[in-house]
Amino acid sequence: MANATTRLTSDALAFLTERHLAMLTTLRADNSPHVVAVGFTFDPKTHIARVITTGGSQKAVNAERAGVAVLSQVDGARWLSLEGSATVNNAPAAVRDAELRYAQRYRTPRVNPQRVVIEVQVERVLGSADLLDRGNR
Repeated sequence: MANATTRLTSDALAFLTERHLAMLTTLRADNSPHVVAVGFTFDPKTHIARVITTGGSQKAVNAERAGVAVLSQVDGARWLSLEGSATVNNAPAAVRDAELRYAQRYRTPRVNPQRVVIEVQVERVLGSADLLDRGNR
């Protein structure tokens, strides 16, 4: 079975490189949604979306505990939601890689020795009609 991200059109992949923020949704301990604005990057080859954050932040705690997350990016009528399993990675090489990816899309992040990476293995994609290949389900 093909990964859901194969449904992303070339316009969708371009949209995911434009400078937009997204909403990251994770689940609190009581299963209520925790929704925050974030910058993120997406690697279409590995199907991984990355969010850099401080270790121990609520979003990192939630992602690690619940193991799921959704990133939703919107610009006017264009929108995408990337859903999948989430892990928190604190390996220095993974953090550095995520920082470099973030810098390409947004700007160089401030120094943060407690930084970790929330990695979302994208398994489901929702979006506006022009950003998804409806024939590739």
